[in-house]
Amino acid sequence: MPVSALPRALSALVGLPVLLFALITWQVVVDGPLVGVDERVSRGLVHPDRFSELLADLGNVPVAVPVLVVALAYAAWHGRARGADRWWLPPLAGAVAMMLVPALVAPLKEWTDRPGTPAVPPAVGHYPSGHTATAVVAYGAATLLLLGTLRSPAVRRALVALCAVLVLGTSYGLVRRGYHWPLDVVASWCLGAVLLAGVWLVVRHTPAGRRTPPGVSRSTRRSSSGTPSSSNGPS
Repeated sequence: MPVSALPRALSALVGLPVLLFALITWQVVVDGPLVGVDERVSRGLVHPDRFSELLADLGNVPVAVPVLVVALAYAAWHGRARGADRWWLPPLAGAVAMMLVPALVAPLKEWTDRPGTPAVPPAVGHYPSGHTATAVVAYGAATLLLLGTLRSPAVRRALVALCAVLVLGTSYGLVRRGYHWPLDVVASWCLGAVLLAGVWLVVRHTPAGRRTPPGVSRSTRRSSSGTPSSSNGPS
């Protein structure tokens, strides 16, 4: 799809995170003034405890990825059951977005070589936050895929709220526990937003299909809608 045809809202959702991510990355690489602010904010927020550790664990691959896998399987089954032409495309987009997380995060960690907070053992490679990116893409993609299968507005709103709680809870836990600096988390929000924009675009432009009642073939449905067939046509 040409870039000129993208909705303005999508362009803003992609452009703003990309600019913010570039700004944060530049500051981390050159150890700019924004990094000093980030470190001061971290000192005021860090307070390791069991609860913050449990929240941070929501971004672990064994926790977040199975949630996405279930959503991928259900979205594929639902789309195929409704007879969608490209029912496999939205689940594939969600899976690709998840696979892109380590492919993007790992080189960035090695390049920026940012040390961790004083609350963790001395190490480098903390930018951006892989746990945050995993949570954003896994829970976010699962939400985008499931929204198309739900009819109730209240349930859809509840699903979006649950996704936000999981992502924000993970982010808070990572910063509170001291696993990551706040900018590590914000940068992963930006990265995840770009990946989710791609998933949303695929979901939005994939036909949902039309459900055919059990035992009713396509030809029978066409006949019932008024299209003449060999059995009811003029003799």
